[in-house]
Amino acid sequence: MSTGLSVHIGLNQVDPAVYDGWSGELGACEQDAVDMAGIADAAGFDVTDPLLGPAATAETVTATLEAAAGRLAEGDILFLTYSGHGGQVPDLNHDETGDRLDETWVLHDRQLVDDELFELFGKFARGVRIWLLSDSCHSGTVARRLPEMLSAQELDRRFSTADPAEVGRRIRAMPQSVQSAVYRRDRDAYDRIQNTRTAKDRAKIDASVLRISGCQDNQTSADGIVNGLFTATLLEVWRGGAFAGSYRGLHREIVKRMPPDQTPHLFQVGAPNSAFARQRPFTI
Repeated sequence: MSTGLSVHIGLNQVDPAVYDGWSGELGACEQDAVDMAGIADAAGFDVTDPLLGPAATAETVTATLEAAAGRLAEGDILFLTYSGHGGQVPDLNHDETGDRLDETWVLHDRQLVDDELFELFGKFARGVRIWLLSDSCHSGTVARRLPEMLSAQELDRRFSTADPAEVGRRIRAMPQSVQSAVYRRDRDAYDRIQNTRTAKDRAKIDASVLRISGCQDNQTSADGIVNGLFTATLLEVWRGGAFAGSYRGLHREIVKRMPPDQTPHLFQVGAPNSAFARQRPFTI
């Protein structure tokens, strides 16, 4: 019988002492993590206590995923979710052929670089399935342009405000100014993280990883009152388990309901497993 583990990470704010005085306050990320944990529990997953706020440190997230890798074997599944700010650091190991930036999860005490995450995935056994949901942004520059792109009516509908100054507190992207300041101060640490790890496009990942992100790399993900826009839409499509389609079908239905400037992205890495994306979500 296959085993299903789930790990859920959500941060409504981070440590301002680490991020140049910026606390990154959001409203719905921790509830996203709790709601995803509830669905996983109902589906029969062994659910790790959600890592919320100050508990969501780089060390704790790393240790939790390493422990999961030690438990899961061929045929098992890890359901992993992250809800919070996304950031970027310069790509030093040339694994990002497009924008030359590595994406990050903005954890409480530091950013977790995507190279680290993919290295952790490389610790899982062949035949393990990993389903990753990331409700976060991957571009700080777009965040500065967003108020100019949306009308006052759309700002009010999307973010419950017509004031463009409020938008920066309603999207899940670390501001460009903060990214620059943090990288200048902690450059040695972030450079060392990349230089001591295998580039993700060369990393040997025996597990099959299927990721659905809240937006494209050049877009932003909207926060919300109860849930983030992406997570809320997923819950709407899932309908308490009434949804009967596949992972790909789930992605398609979510995209249909999302605004044009936030398009969830589905991709797979690791060992090829074409059947994975055709399975029903939350199936152990």
